[in-house]
Amino acid sequence: MNTVYLVRHGENTANLTREFSHRRVDYSLTPKGVLQAQQTGDYFRGQPIDAIYTSPLKRAFETAEIIGAVLGIAPTVLEEFREVNVGALEGRPPNDDDWLEHDRIIRAWLSDQPDMLFPEGENYHMLLARMRAGLGQALAGRRNQRVIIVGHGGIFTFTLKDICRNIELEAIMHQPSRNCSITELELDEHAADRRAHLKVWAYHAHIVGDATTQIIGHPAFDKP
Repeated sequence: MNTVYLVRHGENTANLTREFSHRRVDYSLTPKGVLQAQQTGDYFRGQPIDAIYTSPLKRAFETAEIIGAVLGIAPTVLEEFREVNVGALEGRPPNDDDWLEHDRIIRAWLSDQPDMLFPEGENYHMLLARMRAGLGQALAGRRNQRVIIVGHGGIFTFTLKDICRNIELEAIMHQPSRNCSITELELDEHAADRRAHLKVWAYHAHIVGDATTQIIGHPAFDKP
């Protein structure tokens, strides 16, 4: 059984502006985000990590590079771990109406309507297939290894109900992952077989001092 650490990226400009960011919008880490990534690297220092994989987006790749520098491991980019493709919502000036539309579609995914598409984007089936494919690539041929995957709150959170067998989805949705939070899974290399065990969700006690932030990702899920 392998151990997988899903690490959400550090703070970036889109967190502050509330912009959607899948491909066209692609910001680097803020100074606070760099500090968060450094503290996450310190958390993993001395642990037997075998590999680091990352989304290609700058905020994730830079987080992975900082963690990797501490561990002496160069991260490998996997396209599959890119954030949710919200299609036409990306690149617009931030506004509440677009976020309401985003949350309406996500709620539909979580309420047995996985076919609903973001306009010009993806549906839940596509997102889950990407996540499973990425896990499959990251864990291929690995046994009893420990792997870090740096990515995004959306793809990590929304797919867990079909990646893991022991989660309380409602509890997870109301405890969103903070920047550089760590979710720990036990997972064999057959990622598509839904055999993961969730050990820790969105741990963030290692983020302290000036790195602390209240930005968590999807606060609209606390609304009816």
